[in-house]
Amino acid sequence: MPQQKDIVKIAIQMPGAYPQLIQLDQKKPLSAVIKEVCDGWNLPGPENYALQYTDGVQMYITESNRLDIKNGCILRLTKAPGRCAEDLYKGIQSSDAGVRCDSLKELAGVSTDMTFAQEFISRNGHLLLVKIVEDSTESNVIMTHTLKGFMELMYHGIVSWENLSTVFIKKIAGFVNAKPTDASIQQVSLDILENMVLSSQSLFLQVKQEVTLERLIAHLQVYVEMFAFLNKKNLRQYIYKNIIHSSGSVQDEMAHHLYVLQSVTLNLQELRMRTPLDCYSQEQRDTLHSLRQAAFETESENSLSHERRRSLCAKEFKKLGFSNNSNPGQDLVRTPPGLLALDSMFYFATRYPDAYSRFVLENSSREDKHECPFARSSIQLTLILCEILRIGEPPSETGSDYHPIFFSQDRLMDELFCICIQLLNKTWKEMRATQEDFDKVMQVVREQITRTLSSKPTSLELFKNKVNALNYSEILKLRQTERLHQEETLAPPVLELKERLKPELLELIRQQRLNRLCQGTMFRKISSRRRQDKLWYCRLSPNHKMLHYGDVEEDMDNPPIETLQEKIPVADIKGLLTGKDCPHMKENKGKQNKEVLDLAFSITLNFCLWTDGLSVLLGREMSSETMRSELEILLSMEIKLRLLDLENVPIPESAPVVPKPPSNYNFCYDFSQTEQ
Repeated sequence: MPQQKDIVKIAIQMPGAYPQLIQLDQKKPLSAVIKEVCDGWNLPGPENYALQYTDGVQMYITESNRLDIKNGCILRLTKAPGRCAEDLYKGIQSSDAGVRCDSLKELAGVSTDMTFAQEFISRNGHLLLVKIVEDSTESNVIMTHTLKGFMELMYHGIVSWENLSTVFIKKIAGFVNAKPTDASIQQVSLDILENMVLSSQSLFLQVKQEVTLERLIAHLQVYVEMFAFLNKKNLRQYIYKNIIHSSGSVQDEMAHHLYVLQSVTLNLQELRMRTPLDCYSQEQRDTLHSLRQAAFETESENSLSHERRRSLCAKEFKKLGFSNNSNPGQDLVRTPPGLLALDSMFYFATRYPDAYSRFVLENSSREDKHECPFARSSIQLTLILCEILRIGEPPSETGSDYHPIFFSQDRLMDELFCICIQLLNKTWKEMRATQEDFDKVMQVVREQITRTLSSKPTSLELFKNKVNALNYSEILKLRQTERLHQEETLAPPVLELKERLKPELLELIRQQRLNRLCQGTMFRKISSRRRQDKLWYCRLSPNHKMLHYGDVEEDMDNPPIETLQEKIPVADIKGLLTGKDCPHMKENKGKQNKEVLDLAFSITLNFCLWTDGLSVLLGREMSSETMRSELEILLSMEIKLRLLDLENVPIPESAPVVPKPPSNYNFCYDFSQTEQ
């Protein structure tokens, strides 16, 4: 009887037949498994069949890689590698050009698999491809498929590059040197020559003789001109509209082409993104100072002394939101975003000077710790936009996620920055954020941008309207809706586990509340006539039967319970009233100001702890929002811990030893510069 871990539940497909759901015994020979599958479909000759993945890299399943099969995998029953190699070998030699073309095209696809490549090369199939290149009598389409198939076969390293003939090398070099030729042939020919050059010194010398430096420079020039050409908005619009017009919609293949066009064009900014600011560059220093001068109207700096001018600059750079205000260039050393952040800030300041001045002056004049730092926010926002637009990442072979807005807007990155930096300031105010909330604000802004771009806006104006409508309260509503939906879609066992854990965690919160009451809290006395500065302290006795309270001095943090002379037996407490329901607040109705009313029981952490704790003492349910939030956090953490796959993971019975403190703290960040 096979062990459970040796059994994998999978589905097997075959065109024109219903899928088979089987339990794959990993200890059974693969040939026996294939025979059972063939018997299920009444197929003769199981030796002519093999299993293959249907998703991702569609590799053949072999005895060496079968252990990679996971539960739920979908496999395909297909021709065995040997049979496939034999059929393609014959098809390539067919007298029918159409059959040859189809065979070579299929070969270029299946040659990525090592098992097939070994079978095809064992039949000297690669030499057949070499002969086609050497004869050079086929059409450009067939030649392209031939070269691609050859390149895929050579990638596996089964055959050495040094075994290639001089005639073959000359032909490949000829494709590169020829001016009027198919671009696809030139591209794959350049790939082949590159691998030749890297494989050995002798091949490098041969290629050097055949391919002139002038032709390589010409190829490079073509690519440079192509990148510059792609960056023109009118050309992008023309390509996009013609694709839509010709097909009525963007099909998968066309979507991939648009994605590649977008990716290649945006990646033109990668160099700026990966280049740090050079503190010795006068041009870059001038750009930094122009940002400062555009924001603040200052007296003529030429008449100031060096020290006075330096102090003024540092003060204004601090108002601009630079962390290192004495040397703001240090903020732009990190890459990414590097110089791209400086470019974005400068574009915003020069393209929209009123909006720029309003942003900076509005925040630099605030004195309530709610100022939004322009420079720090701009640097982080540029990094976020680079990540969302995948600037610096090469286009994938299967990507199709393009943004229609890209094809309607010149300088997309700069214009998006200008909209989003103003959005950031708006969101900062909506969240009433301080410097400590910086990361939280940036997460919300990232979510606002990502959600808006996912709706595929077709113009910058549409993006601007949508992203500004998606304010902070809307983001919270969406998060709540998605969280509830996620809970609804949880598997029944997870929901059952959640309900089982709830009583235990509620008891944990109850004990924490009672412990907090035993620790006690200091309150400020509010009289009916006027607000007093007197303080009183209240705490619960260790046996939870008596509330002790009494007047205390302001410098007394935690008075002993013996010093609190007044007592209230918990058994005598009949109810718990808060806010406007308090009798002393009703008596003073119309007399108290809002601050006093809030203090009757304002919604603070201490208030929630005490109302929850008193509710526990009275045998009632806790009802505060803080309790619900804490319960949700504890439930989420506990479920994640329970669902961890800890098989074969040793769990220590005791906590690890806390390491000794370091001998010095010189590694800590020095905040002194930001305070200058």
